[in-house]
Amino acid sequence: MINVYGIKNCNTVRKALNWLEDNGIEYKFHDYKKEGVSSDKIGEWQKQVDWQSLINRKGTTWRKLEKEIQESIKDENSAAQLMQDNTSLIKRPIVEGPDSFLLGFDEGEYSAKLLS
Repeated sequence: MINVYGIKNCNTVRKALNWLEDNGIEYKFHDYKKEGVSSDKIGEWQKQVDWQSLINRKGTTWRKLEKEIQESIKDENSAAQLMQDNTSLIKRPIVEGPDSFLLGFDEGEYSAKLLS
């Protein structure tokens, strides 16, 4: 089974969940908007991809942040704290499988990593 992290009402998350269901892949969903995300989990993700990739800079939450806060995010620690405080800033979905880590939704990448 894989773990999917995201926000239920996000279009990209819905696409990913629909793809998983259509392909018969069992998953456990963690809504980090409702359930939060631990600093340990964010640290695990930062070992998989760089901290800059984890922050959704295209979303409303990022755009609504004060310029000073945006500019203060300069390293893993400051990014991790901001993501923990504002889970909507985390790019989504994040999919963790036994042998895979996927960020966002790309059908080709999902097929290659989850259907093999």
